[in-house]
Amino acid sequence: MSQSLGLQGQEKREQIMEGRTSEVQKANREAPVDRVASGDGEEAPEVTRFLHQLVTEVARVHRGDSEPSFPSSPCSRAELAAALPKWKRFIDLAVVTLLFPVWLPVMTLVALWVAVTSPGPIFYRQPRIGFKGRRFMLVKFRTMKVNAETHIHEAYLEHLIISDRPMIKLDATGDPRLILGGKFLRATGLDELPQIFNVLKGEMSLVGPRPCTVGEFERYAPEQRARVNALPGLTGLWQVNGKNRTTFRQMIEMDIFYARNISLSLDIKIILRTPPAIVGQFFDTVRPLPRSGAQPTPTVKT
Repeated sequence: MSQSLGLQGQEKREQIMEGRTSEVQKANREAPVDRVASGDGEEAPEVTRFLHQLVTEVARVHRGDSEPSFPSSPCSRAELAAALPKWKRFIDLAVVTLLFPVWLPVMTLVALWVAVTSPGPIFYRQPRIGFKGRRFMLVKFRTMKVNAETHIHEAYLEHLIISDRPMIKLDATGDPRLILGGKFLRATGLDELPQIFNVLKGEMSLVGPRPCTVGEFERYAPEQRARVNALPGLTGLWQVNGKNRTTFRQMIEMDIFYARNISLSLDIKIILRTPPAIVGQFFDTVRPLPRSGAQPTPTVKT
C-alpha cells in the first residue's frame, strides 16, 4: 500500500515538473527578445552586430589567427617591421611630436571652422587601402556638404584612369558640393591634418603613396598594385613632382618607384620639398590648369 502511494506521488511530481518545463519553454518561445534601443526608442541591431564582431575579434587575437574579423585593421607588427625601417618610424614620431605645438592649434581652428560653417560631423572617415592591400579607416576634415553625391567623383576618377589626362581636381572648376572654405582647405592640404592620427597608429607614414579608395584599388591592373608595397603617406614622391599636373599612369609609376627605393635621404628630400609643393598647388587652384591633351612625363626629382 505504502509502495503504491509512493509510486503515485513520484508520478505526480514528474507530471508537475514536466508541466512547469513546458510552460517555461512556451514562455521562451513567445516572449519578445529585448534589443538595444537608440535614444529615440528605435531598435539598434547594429550595436548587437558590433558587440558580436568585437567578441569575435578578441577571440581571434587570443587564438593568434592572422586574418582579422574587422574590415578595417592596421598591419601586424611583423608586417610593419618588414615594411617600415626603424629610422622611418622614428622620423614619423619625432616630426609629429616636435610639430605638436604647430599642428594642434591649426587643427583646432580648422575643426571650429568646419563646425561653424557647415552643419554635420567635423570629421570624414572613409575606408582606404593601406600596406599590402589591407584596409584602414582614413580620417580627414569634412570639406563637402552632408549627403553630397559621390558618383560624380567616382565617374571622374574612372575617366582619369582610362584617359591618361592630368589629374586635375574637380575643385578647379568649382564644385558645389564643397562647404564654405572647402576649396582652400583641400588646396592647402589642411583637410588631411587628422591623418596624423593614422600615422601615430602605424596605418600611415609621413611619406608614402597616397592611400587610394577601395573602388580605385579594384580598378588597378595587377602590376599597378605594387604601389601598396609601402605604407601610404601624408606626402610622397608624386605630391612633390607635379601631382595634379601628372596623369594617373605617372602617379602609379612614381609610387612604385618610391616603394622600391625607400631611403632616409629620399624621405628627407620629400619632406623638405612638401611646403613649396603645397604653395604651388594652392596657386594652381587660383589659376586652373589646362585640360587638353596628356602631359609629357615630368622629370622626377628624388
